[in-house]
Amino acid sequence: MRHACLALLLSLVTGVVQAFEIEESRRYPAPGGTELRILSTADADVFEPIIAAFQALHPIPITYDVASSAQVMTALYDESATYDLAISSAMDLQTKLANDGLAQRYSSDATAALPPWAKWRDRVFAFTQEPAVLVLNAQAFEALDIPKNREGLIALLRDHPQVFDGRVGTYDVRVSGLGYLFATQDSRNTESFWRLTEVMGRLNTRLYCCSGEMINAVAQGELALAYNVLGSYAQARLQDTPGIVIVEMDDFVSVMLRTALIPQTAEAPQAAGLMIDFLAAMRLRPDLATATGLPPVVSGAGEDENVIRPIRLGPGLLVFLDRLRRDTFLRSWVSSIEQE
Repeated sequence: MRHACLALLLSLVTGVVQAFEIEESRRYPAPGGTELRILSTADADVFEPIIAAFQALHPIPITYDVASSAQVMTALYDESATYDLAISSAMDLQTKLANDGLAQRYSSDATAALPPWAKWRDRVFAFTQEPAVLVLNAQAFEALDIPKNREGLIALLRDHPQVFDGRVGTYDVRVSGLGYLFATQDSRNTESFWRLTEVMGRLNTRLYCCSGEMINAVAQGELALAYNVLGSYAQARLQDTPGIVIVEMDDFVSVMLRTALIPQTAEAPQAAGLMIDFLAAMRLRPDLATATGLPPVVSGAGEDENVIRPIRLGPGLLVFLDRLRRDTFLRSWVSSIEQE
């Protein structure tokens, strides 16, 4: 499980230093070149096809360590851990690393071809665009209308507490960097966010560290629905998991950009640059999008913000990392979601 204490996620603010934790480590041998060490929030099984395709072009050994977004921040911000590439779903924490001088500048023809909204200061580079979705258990909704937007979801939860009590899931934003990012963006995009959080709190909502656990719980019938799940992971599960339904809400859909950066501590920045170039060109490899379930960055996809709301890279992401702002948000969230 990707549980990490709040202090780890806030270590950049509070100055608490703790050893970071690696969930999984895999090594991919190759005949030549300097080893590329990657620290990533993406599941190893998801990212493995990318590594195989990359090594077919660049036969260099790779170590791939998986950690939560909070642990990635702890490793690089607090402990100056030696990695050549950091990949994370928490765009705000990646931006914090770059803003505070902990990411190297890099540019190439491949990064120049990225849309302006998919990179920041030649330090943070997006290579996927992944929506936050609602995942439903089909059996639980046999006699219910599927909600199309957040107002509809609020009404559904209020009208059927006997169905949803203890059977709603979402991120624990105190320990999930991505969950915190989605929650703060929701609060910016709609006044319904806090009403939805309060309704979920009255239904004894279960809190999770990550999308994979929520999807499993929905598929097994433990949950009737899970809110703000990564759509890429849910789509991948559709192939072998009957009984789940994915809903992109029609009021707005937050879209996270999975990003990569080269830490200042990198010992193989040239190899890291090769991987960034490979990731930046993912749109040219539909086979990898199919194999991984990760939708690549496509020029123009971030321009229509009527329903699709890409979360923008830039200093605006740092607003909710301010200690006072964060403390205020978390207090409000806890009081809403953990009602007694």
